[in-house]
Amino acid sequence: MADTVVVHPNREKPESKATKAAVTLLLVTSAVLILIISLGGLKVMQGMYIVAAAYIILYAVMAYVVMKHWNRGVLPLAAGMAIMFAVVAAVAAPAWFSRDKAGFIEPNLPASIIGLLTLILIPVQILLIAFAMRGLQQKWNTEIEVPREEADRYRRGDHEGDLQTA
Repeated sequence: MADTVVVHPNREKPESKATKAAVTLLLVTSAVLILIISLGGLKVMQGMYIVAAAYIILYAVMAYVVMKHWNRGVLPLAAGMAIMFAVVAAVAAPAWFSRDKAGFIEPNLPASIIGLLTLILIPVQILLIAFAMRGLQQKWNTEIEVPREEADRYRRGDHEGDLQTA
């Protein structure tokens, strides 16, 4: 019997690679934006920095898992968290702009800058939701067993028709 190997044909597709890169980039971008907003408003966040820190850590871990392990199991979690954070950002952005007046404690960054970054975070979260759901549809987890020669030929791009996917 020929030597067989397990291959993931859906991971080789250019659209799957692009989606993986987009999800990773959006997770990292979200984590960085949340970090900047949190550090900029640390004086006035009243305990919300704990939630922000949790999001930063979880988004960073999810970015690693998607990038290195092609794990699509974290994609619905990322989409759900992005929905919740988009709602929080939509509520918080006007409040940051309201703080840009006399009588309020001055945050580390100007309140209008923090408000702008919070507004920018909303479309980033919406894009994260869209790309995470697209990645979920691409079935990165599909595995098939093929002879080693066919797998090597497929990986080189010298295949006469795609491997059959489930």
